[in-house]
Formats: sequence, C-alpha cells, structure tokens
Amino acid sequence: MSIKSKLHEIKESFKGKKMAPAFNAFHTFLFTPNDITSSGTHVKVADDLKRTMNTVIMSLVPCLIFGIFNAGYQHNLAIDAANGISTQVSLFGNFLTFDNLMIGSMKVLPLVIVSYVVGLTVEFIFAVIKGHEVEEGYLVTGMLVPLIVPVDLPLWMLAVSVVFGVVIGKEVFGGTGMNILNPALTIRAFLFFAYPTWMSGDKVWVYDAVNRAGTPEAISGETILGMHAQNLTVDMYSLQDMFFGFIPGSIGETSKLLIIFGALFLIFSKIGSWRIILSTLIGALVMGLIFNGVIEAGIITDSSKFYGLMSIPFWEHLLIGSILFGAVFMATDPVTAAQTNKGKWIYGFLIGFISIMIRVFNPAYPEGVFLAILLMNVFAPTIDHFVIQSNVKMRLNRLKIKAA
Repeated sequence: MSIKSKLHEIKESFKGKKMAPAFNAFHTFLFTPNDITSSGTHVKVADDLKRTMNTVIMSLVPCLIFGIFNAGYQHNLAIDAANGISTQVSLFGNFLTFDNLMIGSMKVLPLVIVSYVVGLTVEFIFAVIKGHEVEEGYLVTGMLVPLIVPVDLPLWMLAVSVVFGVVIGKEVFGGTGMNILNPALTIRAFLFFAYPTWMSGDKVWVYDAVNRAGTPEAISGETILGMHAQNLTVDMYSLQDMFFGFIPGSIGETSKLLIIFGALFLIFSKIGSWRIILSTLIGALVMGLIFNGVIEAGIITDSSKFYGLMSIPFWEHLLIGSILFGAVFMATDPVTAAQTNKGKWIYGFLIGFISIMIRVFNPAYPEGVFLAILLMNVFAPTIDHFVIQSNVKMRLNRLKIKAA
C-alpha cells in the first residue's frame, strides 16, 4: 500500500473529529485532495488556492536566496571598509561564496522558520476551534514576512507580531479571503509601532564575528534611503549595483532584476495584476517628477532636510527602497486590492504616489510603501464602490437617451 493510500484511509478515520482540520491540512499539503463532486454542474479549472499560493512562493524564492547571499556580502563589505579595504563586487568572486551563504543563512533562515511555525500554529488552532479547514493563505504571508523585516530582528518580536498579524489582520475577519488588510503588512505595521527602535528603516544589519569581549556583536550601516534622508552622497553605489541588488537593504527588496522576473512570472501566470503593478510605478514616478520640479523651481534648497530624497532623479526612486517589491508582491494581493479594472488603476496609482510622499516627508523613516498599501487596502472597497456606481450611472444615462 502506498503512503498516499494509507493517508487517505487515515483521513477517513478523522472525519467528524475535532482534529480533522489539522490532519486534513497536513494531507492536503502533501497531496491533492481526493474529494470529488458526484453531481451537478461545476466549473473545472487547473488551479486551486494551494497552487496559487505555491506559484507566488516560487516567484519569491529567488529574492530570498539572493537576500541570503547579500546579507553575508554586506557584512564582509562593511568589515573590509572598517579596515580600510576597498572591495569591488564580483558575482562569482566575492558574492556567491560559501562564507556569505553561511552568514546570511544564520540570520535569515531562523526568521523564515519562526514566521512559518508561529503563523501556521495560529492557523491550526483557529481551524480546530472554529471547525473549518486550514487555509493556505498563510503560505505566502509566511514567506513575505522575513523578506520585509530587519535581518537582526529578535525572533521573539517576530513571533509576537506574527500572532498579532494573523489573529487581528485575518482571523477576526473570518480567515483567508475575508481580511481587509494585507496580513504581512499588518505584521510589519505592528512591529513599526510597537518596536520603533528596531524598525528605523534606514539601517542594515552587519554581523561582526567576535568583539574584544569574545561575544558576537552587530553593526548597523546606512541604507541608500538613510543616506539620502541625511543628504549624504551615494556615489559609492552605481546604477548597476542598485539594479542587480549589491546594496544594503531589506532581504527581499535589493535585487530589482529578480523582482522584475517575479513580476513577469506572476503576470503571465495570471496571478498578479499588471494594472496594479504598472499604475503603482506610474504613481511613484509622478510624485518623483513633482518633487524634482519643486527642486528645479528653487522652492526647496539644499539646506532643507527634505532636499536629499527630493533631489534624486524621479526614476531612481524605483531602484532604491521597497517600492518595486511592494508593487509586485504586496499591492497585488487579490483579497485586499481593488477588484474592478478601473479601480485597480486608481488603487495602484495612489499607492505609488503616497509611498514616495511618505518617503520624502518622513526622514526619520524614509520608506512609506507598507503604510501606503495598508491605507489603500482600507479604501479599496470604496474605490470599487464608486467605480461600479459610475458604471451604473452611465448605463442608466444610455437607457434614458435611447428611451427619449
């Protein structure tokens, strides 16, 4: 007897019991459910929620792997700089090395493990208590969370925030498909407001092996956003470095090339909305153009604390910070985003527009993507409502014209 057949038998024995949802979740994770319809007409499609979530995870894995190597590389780069050594990036020379992999893995993988263990535990508990099947929605959230938090975040803080995000951000609304806020960003918001000193937004973790006391210590170095917010030069980072991702920053945000590949993968698999992605980037570029115009008009001078981020070329906003990552993997969440086509254009444009506005006007935390997306999550139903009402009004007007 195969393992699959044996698990099907065990599943039958769990029917009607309290722990049935927990076992069914384990069974569904390993195999396709064997429940089939016996009558009536049904729409048959090749995908389901689990396949959809797995597709998104596949698009995130390259960003995760690159982020692990980059965490180790940024550590070694900072140590070399502290010793007066100038290092030039080489993909197969000093980037894709075993040392970088080990250093990055020691900090990143525990975040992934804690995110999944704590989040899925909460999901299982609610499934057992409420008597419904465990939903696969957290599979993507569990991967997104480690990519958007500081790499040196204490694991207990991550665990507390995950519990808050899953319970308050999703379960209280009825679970996957019913939440009005993106759970991953709800977790990020909780960390931002509960532990602000750990979420400064302008620092990057660098690990120094051993200090004089013989204990490990961490060093914080400026990210590009932090440098611009303080009107510091970032000539040390070329456009090539910023595009390929050899820069400090959050784990998943640095490589714009891999994010673009992920966007294309989601668009062609019809899971991510190209309208939301494109409109978000357009909104960010428009806001950047407005700020460039303010600088050129002389309204803001270099003595202003806002000058740094205002003065950079408008298109460069897409190469620094999390705007591209947020547009591809966060704003496109099908549950919390706008549902109408016209609404998606409005929704995405406002996310990009507000993101750059927050980035410039909040130098203490020069990144506003997650706040902008959460804000528009709240307004997405309102946007759809007015779009639908506008369509209804236009159709009624056409009927009146025909009747006349």
